[in-house]
Amino acid sequence: MFELFEKAVMTGLGAISLSQKKAEEFLAELKQNYKISEEEGKEFLDKIQAMSKQGRERISEMTDAEVKKAIERAGLVSREEFNRLQLRVAALEKFGKETEPGEPC
Repeated sequence: MFELFEKAVMTGLGAISLSQKKAEEFLAELKQNYKISEEEGKEFLDKIQAMSKQGRERISEMTDAEVKKAIERAGLVSREEFNRLQLRVAALEKFGKETEPGEPC
């Protein structure tokens, strides 16, 4: 019975993030209503929190990927690329000032 309930709750919760207080309240309710042991409750809670963490990480990865795609579609450059180009321009300007006018570069 508990395994079926566990699967249903885990499916329902998915990647929902639980605060520590809410998680403790949920655990107390599980213990009271379903007569589970402290150990079973903590294991269940750990599973939910791990799933929540994985869900947040997956959402973050997906968001990063979509932002990168949008930046590429818009033709924008990254900060790293901008800084690299800025250094290159500065070096070329310095080189241009060091050569005398009319001299081949």
